[in-house]
Amino acid sequence: MLKPIATGAGSCHVVITGGAGFLGVRLARTLLAQGTLSLAGAAPVVVGPITLVDRAAPPADLLADPRVIALTGDLNELLSSGRAGLDAHTDVVFHLAAAVSGECEADFDLGMRSNFAATLSLLEACRALKTQPVVVFASSLAVFGDAPGVPLPPVIEDTTLPTPQSSYGIQKFIGEQWVADFSRKGFIQGRSVRLMTVSVRPGKPNGAASSFLSGMLREPLAGVRAICPVPADTPVALSSPARTIAGLIGAAQASAQTWGPRTAMTLPALTTTPAEMAAALQQVAGPAVAALIDWAPDAAIHNIVKTWPARINARRAAGLGLLPDTSFEEIVREYIRENTDVIKPASAS
Repeated sequence: MLKPIATGAGSCHVVITGGAGFLGVRLARTLLAQGTLSLAGAAPVVVGPITLVDRAAPPADLLADPRVIALTGDLNELLSSGRAGLDAHTDVVFHLAAAVSGECEADFDLGMRSNFAATLSLLEACRALKTQPVVVFASSLAVFGDAPGVPLPPVIEDTTLPTPQSSYGIQKFIGEQWVADFSRKGFIQGRSVRLMTVSVRPGKPNGAASSFLSGMLREPLAGVRAICPVPADTPVALSSPARTIAGLIGAAQASAQTWGPRTAMTLPALTTTPAEMAAALQQVAGPAVAALIDWAPDAAIHNIVKTWPARINARRAAGLGLLPDTSFEEIVREYIRENTDVIKPASAS
């Protein structure tokens, strides 16, 4: 039997690993702003406290919110010492913490520690609570790949066989299987969601092979040159930050019946190309800004990106009301509206 989620009066204790990262911060702000959460299809309860677990401290606005608790340190070490913020009152865990794709290819041990060991330790800690919390695991489109002898289908369906072609993708797929089995055993109420590449991400580039899909927009809008390391006609699947957060929250709120099978859910995606992205940038910010993109092929990055699927038929996610972005131009405009402090004035047209 699964634990019934509390209804009526009370509050929802949320734990977010990777809580000081871009998605973790945006998720926390969104939950605090909406004020309530309907976990696993139950009636809404008040959000709070939210525990943010990360190596770094979250931004000042979150630290100042009395509903937020910040725990800093290595996730593996925090889990092994029982200081990761998990207790019998924990209702939902969003597991976002991970080493990214490029980092995992460059450093196998880093990926095994950050993505393999930490995910298993987190699930074991949730199991030990004996309260069956909802666990939303951020998986990745990288679980799919163009494998020798097993080519990708033209369109990824909910039933497409994952064939990861990177250490990162394999580690994420293993995490999905653990979440499914811990759910089958009744230890947790698991929800694995496969995230798309998120664009446009503010801030600095990270070690992901897909980082350029934000950088080629973010840097020119700030008046800085950027490199696109793949051919201009390379198809890619993207999601805006807002749609990505909606997917994570939608997974947490779905009832077991609505969620369906224990397998991971692939979130919706907008299919585009770097050429179309550059054209959208030019439409929004002008040709001088788009001219700041340097087209400089990098075989190492292209060899990773070209194995990723670009066309998604996310019927299951659509059943939860989750839809893809309508256009990349609107994604660019949304980024400009939300990040006026880092936009060069001539770009914000």
